[in-house]
Amino acid sequence: MVVNFISQMSESFWSSDVWLPPGVTWKDIEPNDQNPIAYPRFSDIWYPVLFSFGVTFLRLLFEKYVFFPLGIASGLRPVRPWKGQAPDNPTLEKAYLVARKGRLNYKQIQGLAKQLDWTERQVERWIRMRRMMDRPSTLVKFMECGWRFSYYGFIFAYGVWTLWDKDWLWDINNCWYTFPHQGVTNDIWWYYMIELSFYWSLLFSMFEDIKRKDFWEMLIHHFVTIILLVLSWTCNLVRAGTLVLVIHDCADIFLEMAKMMKYIKYQRTCDVLFGIFTVTWICSRLVVYPFWFLYSTCIGAKEIVPMFPAYYIFNSLLLMLLLLHVIWTYFILKVLYRAILSGQMEKDSRSSSSEDFSEDNSKSGNSSASPTTPSKRLPASSLSQQSREHKNSK
Repeated sequence: MVVNFISQMSESFWSSDVWLPPGVTWKDIEPNDQNPIAYPRFSDIWYPVLFSFGVTFLRLLFEKYVFFPLGIASGLRPVRPWKGQAPDNPTLEKAYLVARKGRLNYKQIQGLAKQLDWTERQVERWIRMRRMMDRPSTLVKFMECGWRFSYYGFIFAYGVWTLWDKDWLWDINNCWYTFPHQGVTNDIWWYYMIELSFYWSLLFSMFEDIKRKDFWEMLIHHFVTIILLVLSWTCNLVRAGTLVLVIHDCADIFLEMAKMMKYIKYQRTCDVLFGIFTVTWICSRLVVYPFWFLYSTCIGAKEIVPMFPAYYIFNSLLLMLLLLHVIWTYFILKVLYRAILSGQMEKDSRSSSSEDFSEDNSKSGNSSASPTTPSKRLPASSLSQQSREHKNSK
């Protein structure tokens, strides 16, 4: 009975009346040897899930054998931030892990202080140092950006090479003429599979990567992108999908390169690259994407293809991407504004939510901040208050 219910739900969800133009059925676009058109095969969407593990393995190779030695040669050090500064304490370690995603409130800190016969300030210092130990080093950030720079550079070049001789790159209306009876060539097949594999790998790894302020925006972005790629492949909207991909990949090349230059202290090069990134981002995602691509999907397609429910589903997801672009543009302009005021590019507002760890900090050690150091008992309602007090005491 459960199997029948699932089968009925699947048939209802994948109804051709929803996903295909009027008068077209799934059988009409089913790939077979007798059909001269090479339609996308639905089962192919499972390949990227497997390929994503290969992408992750390739990332590890690039980070270890390319960008690790490159970072070392550029003066970065393979150190773990604040290693050894927080003494082992099972009670505090357990409390820290439980509250890892948030902050311990004053009552919890007060209870731990009584339990350990410490001052509240000592407990806060231990927690602060323990948090420092979880922060990635500059070298780790450099390697992560290096991998993304390599991928975006490769996939954008491959995408341009693949689409250069395709008529829909030069006339977007060719995405809708003869739809859905459009074939997929081998180069387009690989372009889709590689991109989908990469986004699956990002989705799997983002929970272990450096946590960023825009974590939830990126999570939504990856989900929307994967859904769009899978549905566009299933409904044979592949031509439109390739245009979305090539539009979105170009700007990120300069962002990752700018971050790498900042980490190795090439500030002037970083500023130039960030300026190029800002212009490229605005042109591609706030000009080309809405006024060329979305205009065609929302208005131009209606004049060529009979409307069907999936039209509204796809455009809703595409507009959601545009909303994310606007949010990120706000963050980018904040960085640009601060850069103009300070004379150099600051930390990217989309980057790690933790403070940038400077290897020079490990030299100072902050030995006076050791939890075992006697200190005057002071009320402390938050870790930020304790941090300010500690800086003043220095």
